[in-house]
Amino acid sequence: MSTQTTAGAREHARSQAGTITDSMPVLPATRWPNPPEDVAPERLTWAETVPGGRYTTKVLARGTRLRLRDIVGSACANILLYRADAPWERLNVADTVKVPWQAYLGVGHPLLSDQGRVLATVVADTSGHHDAFCGTTSRATNEAKYGQGSLHSASPAGRELFTVAAAKNGLGPQDIAPPLSFFHGVRVEADGALTSTGSAGAGATVDLLIHLPVIVMIANTAHPLDPALEFPTTSLEVLAWNAADELGSLDDLGPEYQRAVLNTEDAWTASNLEEIA
Repeated sequence: MSTQTTAGAREHARSQAGTITDSMPVLPATRWPNPPEDVAPERLTWAETVPGGRYTTKVLARGTRLRLRDIVGSACANILLYRADAPWERLNVADTVKVPWQAYLGVGHPLLSDQGRVLATVVADTSGHHDAFCGTTSRATNEAKYGQGSLHSASPAGRELFTVAAAKNGLGPQDIAPPLSFFHGVRVEADGALTSTGSAGAGATVDLLIHLPVIVMIANTAHPLDPALEFPTTSLEVLAWNAADELGSLDDLGPEYQRAVLNTEDAWTASNLEEIA
């Protein structure tokens, strides 16, 4: 079909309607062709595949369960969270590792805001290879390592991707804080050196339960300590569904966690008085 004319281009574009590829969001999410066994398709509210070197962003409601899956084994999901109704409140990686006295992310770990509230909790994890130390890559670091680092290059840096994702949510470069990274692990050695532990392999998943409405931004790009000399990042699957009933079922994860949950519930109650009444 020729696309050399406007009419031809229109017909070609319309012929693609309903096509699902391995690098696109599916709308509505309920049409996702391969729903996980533990989630009914009609419950899905977000379903997308993010290729290596690309990004995605979405506003998620309180009580949403977000699942990230490393499809091939070389995804690296750099993630930022902002409170949707007050985006100046955002993920604080320092507090996320400091308050629960644990620098390594796993089940039960709260993702804390700079106001001491829980934006999300890790509720399932088959990977165990994550990082809260290194942040993401810059254009300069990717240019030095891969030869390119700009947004539309073959090896875009995390900060370049986040800058565009932020703009789509009314945020600027100054709003981009250090992210967490899922599916590429880092360990601290006895001498303080940071060592890459790589990936857990294909099919690993991590689930987050969202406590407050959030803007989620995900940049699927190489980890700063990835030893590969060529840009290695492969596709990431992103699924979300309503799981509000799970908010009240989390086990006691320690006094620091409970205090953060109380801060969260207090803020939610105060901002939803009419709905609660």
